[in-house]
Amino acid sequence: MSDPVHRAETAGREKWRVLGAIAAGGALGAVARYAALVLWPAADGGFPWAVLGVNVSGCALIGVLMVLVSERDGVAHPLVRPFLGVGVLGGFTTFSTYAADVSKLLDRQEALTAMAYAAATVVGALGAVWAAAAATRALLGVRGRERAA
Repeated sequence: MSDPVHRAETAGREKWRVLGAIAAGGALGAVARYAALVLWPAADGGFPWAVLGVNVSGCALIGVLMVLVSERDGVAHPLVRPFLGVGVLGGFTTFSTYAADVSKLLDRQEALTAMAYAAATVVGALGAVWAAAAATRALLGVRGRERAA
């Protein structure tokens, strides 16, 4: 089930382990994002390439992770998805900064650039999840889950 209330890893006292894993992963992901933005800073008034790169690459990693933990025959440790997916990759990707960057571009009267950035992020992020999941399935010989009718 995808409803967190009904997930086994959040039942009873286990929820504190899950929250701890998410918090630890989130701290690592946020530090990794900060490092990427420091290493690849946007010039004053420049295009936010680092944020775009972080979001697209983070979404690609989410696609890989979800196939590895959700679609393989082996059972992953119950803290892998909360730690890596919600924590590390949730802390690494930054859609709030993306929204702030779009707003800044609009404030600078750069509507075309803002819309291109907005579209590139959405298309790039969704495409990255799909492509990475498909590539991971192909590499592992895993078929995607059958959808319920």
